[in-house]
Amino acid sequence: NGGDEGFTKLLFPHSPAAHAHRRILGGGIVGTHAGDMIGEIALAIEMGADAVDIGKTIHPHPTLGESIGMAAEVAHGSCTDMPPARR
Repeated sequence: NGGDEGFTKLLFPHSPAAHAHRRILGGGIVGTHAGDMIGEIALAIEMGADAVDIGKTIHPHPTLGESIGMAAEVAHGSCTDMPPARR
């Protein structure tokens, strides 16, 4: 049924010098209940949140919303739940 597939993507400016404090530019979610989760990304944009802010937000486990926190941690380089991204 495809209910267990999808992805979450957060967009940050490319700036290696200020790696930790890059404000979110946008994001997208594809999958089940994406419409229920996109509001968190919209709020992060409105607040000028960076990857650290989003990653430190509580995302209960196991939930679909957890993917937003994990995506932020991957962008920041602090995710311990997934293998390192290939560069």
